[in-house]
Amino acid sequence: MLHDPISDFLTRIRNAQSQQHRYVDIPLSKEKVHIAKVLHEKGFVENYIVNEEKRTLRLYLKYGPNRRSVMNGLRRVSKPGLRRYIGYREIPRILGGMGIAVLSTNQGVLEGEKAREQKLGGEVLCYIW
Repeated sequence: MLHDPISDFLTRIRNAQSQQHRYVDIPLSKEKVHIAKVLHEKGFVENYIVNEEKRTLRLYLKYGPNRRSVMNGLRRVSKPGLRRYIGYREIPRILGGMGIAVLSTNQGVLEGEKAREQKLGGEVLCYIW
């Protein structure tokens, strides 16, 4: 039984990238699909496919020259034992704008810059750079 599905999601991506896999299959949930959409929009993954029949989410990982991963780091911020909530003024800029903060707001899962523009705070799910 998983206690923290988002942490499992990030760990599967991290492990697949360390082995330079083309894609990674992850158990399906709506929140993970929304995070995958943010990753795709920001160019951290090539594509994602939702397989309702098998209840999996397939992320196609993106690599640069010499098979270097586009994502250099993933960090879970808010955990089940300690939730982190911030206002829109406190949303951090990761690596001076090179990375993103993923937030769960009342308008859905958003990237930090969009949440700041819409003046929405929420739970900080993770940082990706």
